[in-house]
Amino acid sequence: MCGRFALHEPPEEIVRAFQLARGELASGHGPRYNIAPTDDVLAVRVRDKGRGREAALLRWGLVPHWAKDASVAARTINARAETVAEKPTYRDSFKSRRCLIPADGFYEWQKRASGKQPYYFKMNDGKVFAFAGLWDEWWRAGTSLESCTILTTEPNELTRPIHNRMPVILQPTEYDTWLDPDVNDPARLGSLLRPFPARQMAAYPVSTFVSRAGNEGPTCIEPLDGRSLFD
Repeated sequence: MCGRFALHEPPEEIVRAFQLARGELASGHGPRYNIAPTDDVLAVRVRDKGRGREAALLRWGLVPHWAKDASVAARTINARAETVAEKPTYRDSFKSRRCLIPADGFYEWQKRASGKQPYYFKMNDGKVFAFAGLWDEWWRAGTSLESCTILTTEPNELTRPIHNRMPVILQPTEYDTWLDPDVNDPARLGSLLRPFPARQMAAYPVSTFVSRAGNEGPTCIEPLDGRSLFD
């Protein structure tokens, strides 16, 4: 699964990396080191192909447009890549409301006899990357809520010792296909939802400081005693 991640990249780097048509990010965006479910997260999407990519803040935990209430969000922070095209909660969004969710890294917890040990996963080059996401808009009683979910898939060789799932991470060359609302072939889209190459990633244990959702700051991503995953 993916239940916590970080995005602290400078705004100008995010704009460049995701080729945003508008020079400013969504109002309210700022550096975060411990993004948790139900938080507002930065997303990149295309609603009008003529206007290009846009940035938006979406609530993490997808509320489908047909839901009776927003309480389902607690159970929809992740969507399984293997079933996303068929599940009623996600299939409409999978067809035409896909997004990129920028991140600098994400956390997974390894179960140990002494408790759960958090690990931080990132790119080898330290650059910002993108999870494959879906979004939807929910309206009730004159109130609207835009929300999102992060897709997950089988773990690669790096994440497997820690967790049995990992978020779907897209290559930059795949962004256009994923964002194009006119692309709706399940087979074509499904081919993008695979484990990211482990050789392009790094991981290391971090302090349990990050385990508390309210804790924030660079302390969350500091290596624990300078160790890597395979030390």
